[in-house]
Amino acid sequence: MKTQVAIIGAGPSGLLLGQLLQRAGIDNVILERRSGEYVLSRIRAGVLEQGMVDLLREAGVDRRMDKEGLPHDGVELAFDNRRVRVDLAAHTGGKQVMVYGQTEVTRDLMEAREAEGGQTLYEVDNVQPHDLDSDAPYVTFEQSGETRRLDCDYIAGCDGFHGVSRQSIPAERLKTFERVYPFGWLGLLSDTPPVSDELIYARHERGFALCSMRSQTRSRYYVQVPLEEKVEDWSDERFWDELRRRLPEDVAANLVTGPSLEKSIAPLRSFVVEPMQYGRLFLVGDAAHIVPPTGAKGLNLAASDVNTLYRLMLKVYREGRTDLVPRYSQTCLKRVWKAERFSWWMTSILHKFSEEEDFGARMQQAELDYVTGSEAGLTTIAENYVGLPYEPLED
Repeated sequence: MKTQVAIIGAGPSGLLLGQLLQRAGIDNVILERRSGEYVLSRIRAGVLEQGMVDLLREAGVDRRMDKEGLPHDGVELAFDNRRVRVDLAAHTGGKQVMVYGQTEVTRDLMEAREAEGGQTLYEVDNVQPHDLDSDAPYVTFEQSGETRRLDCDYIAGCDGFHGVSRQSIPAERLKTFERVYPFGWLGLLSDTPPVSDELIYARHERGFALCSMRSQTRSRYYVQVPLEEKVEDWSDERFWDELRRRLPEDVAANLVTGPSLEKSIAPLRSFVVEPMQYGRLFLVGDAAHIVPPTGAKGLNLAASDVNTLYRLMLKVYREGRTDLVPRYSQTCLKRVWKAERFSWWMTSILHKFSEEEDFGARMQQAELDYVTGSEAGLTTIAENYVGLPYEPLED
């Protein structure tokens, strides 16, 4: 087999890259070790930045998003039993975020790829990139017990934190930056109407809470829990009771509860690896960086990597600009670190870090009082939340 761009991983970043390349006439093949049904079963984020929404439109997969997605002009911060609304549109020249589940994005991309004849190979084993620092890289994999080879010009590693792509780069070529947080998020999905029209991020003496949604009839809620907690110890009743305690009284009074469709605990970490490329292999999304979900940046940051790599491939195949290839990592990392900063900041001011009312807790209080009482502070939150501009490949 031969293609121009081999894409490892059929999550939303791999599918989005494949769809954009396909529409531009750049041949690509996606390799995925799981089944398509498994990929669609993952419950993930649902807040899309303005830039990702625009990129999905460019990829031609906006029809259902525009019909079913929920545009949001604002977001709320709750603390001291009160709520402060951050008017995103007013502070960013009209920009919004779109609430539309990652599962739905993935489904739209899968259907578009199939309709346009893109090739995705699911349930392939032992995927391994080779000769990454040569002019002729290739990928081997096993399918139905047979070893196959895919020759290509470039390889996009869209296979996540635990994938083979980053592991294929010599360890001495990479530098890792990481912070692991001493807590996780216990999340519950339910077919109940959201408690608010907009997301609510709540700081409370018992710990952080988030009120989110997937649609007008499906809600997603989270509470901060210690890392050692187990999902099976949390009945639905216990979860709803704890969530109510952490919300402002007027919000808690309007909370509609119901049976959980899914419950899980996600640990929080900040992680970046530099550089994000080695030879003709490019790391995309979680393969190169992880952010705590507090800033709603994980999927969106993967989309900005896709945007950079897509623009780069256009330059390479349409203009012969192979001189731009080494710029992928430095271009992506400019935005990655800004998103890491915002996610770290949101995590730092909203979560409970100590059982005591200590210096850190007082700093959280002072920070929230300041930023929510300042136009400059509200603008900073809004600009970062809707997503900073994508970095250009060329200055």
